[in-house]
Amino acid sequence: MAEQVSRSGPLWRWAATALLLLGLLWWLDAPDLMAELERFQLWILVPALGLTVVQVLVSAWRWRFTARCLNLQLPLGVAVKEYYLATFLNQVLPGGVLGDVNRAWRHSLDAASRLASVHAVVIERLSGQVVLVALAALLMAAAFVFGGEVEGRPGATPTGAGAMDASRLLFALALCLAMLAAAVLIFRTRLLRYGRQLAGDVRAALLCWPVWLIQLVSSLLVVSSYLGVFAVLAFGAGYLVEDGSLLMLLALCSGLLLSMVIPVTVAGWGVREGAAAVLWPLAGLPAEQGVALSIGYGLLVLLSSLPGAVFIFSSAATAR
Repeated sequence: MAEQVSRSGPLWRWAATALLLLGLLWWLDAPDLMAELERFQLWILVPALGLTVVQVLVSAWRWRFTARCLNLQLPLGVAVKEYYLATFLNQVLPGGVLGDVNRAWRHSLDAASRLASVHAVVIERLSGQVVLVALAALLMAAAFVFGGEVEGRPGATPTGAGAMDASRLLFALALCLAMLAAAVLIFRTRLLRYGRQLAGDVRAALLCWPVWLIQLVSSLLVVSSYLGVFAVLAFGAGYLVEDGSLLMLLALCSGLLLSMVIPVTVAGWGVREGAAAVLWPLAGLPAEQGVALSIGYGLLVLLSSLPGAVFIFSSAATAR
């Protein structure tokens, strides 16, 4: 029975992705969604793809730094190649984490400790998720106080003085925390099983001074690059109409990034668009705008991950 469930795992994730996307297409106004997608301009690919390169370089450096804290050797060039490969696999395989599993396994073949190799990847990802949650909370709180208007279609309901009211802010925060809690519940057994083993490595590679500061700065750069891609896409589509609109947009997009933590679909497709369809109306904006931005982000990330396909058979670890 367990083996049957394991084999059906990828199938139900593909099914969940398809059902969520089809449900959104049925629920949304399809002509309005197509109109929003047509607003994106091709020139935005250049700065957006440039940001993804910075993102991979900093992420690979963070992984290398984490590994060194655990007394593991990892050349920066190898880390960059493996990170590109992991990103590509996360985009095309169900769950969104199999690329990182593969990254840890390939590193463990040449490392002094296989468990430490796994922990290096886990801690590196944990660093980014902690910063993402904190930054999302700060951005939503700032949007409540200082947020401005983001351009929507004619007839979109504006949000008071351009900021989310208290009830909408609390609902958005509760939604993001609920999504994060769902991800924790999915992995609760694994977290409990490896909790004690992880504790010592977490202290060494994440919590001690000055390691936590280095992890914080590098993770802020990575998360900022994620949000930067959203901002470039929104600018190219003409969504930013005043200074405060950027803050509102970043707050909403941080919620989309949090939704992708839930590993129930392929590369976050469906879950991310569903979150956009919920969050954008909370800010008085059309759901089609948020979904179009989410689709554009997903396609761009997939495009940026394609260099990883070159590295699938590039290392001696794979051949072995």
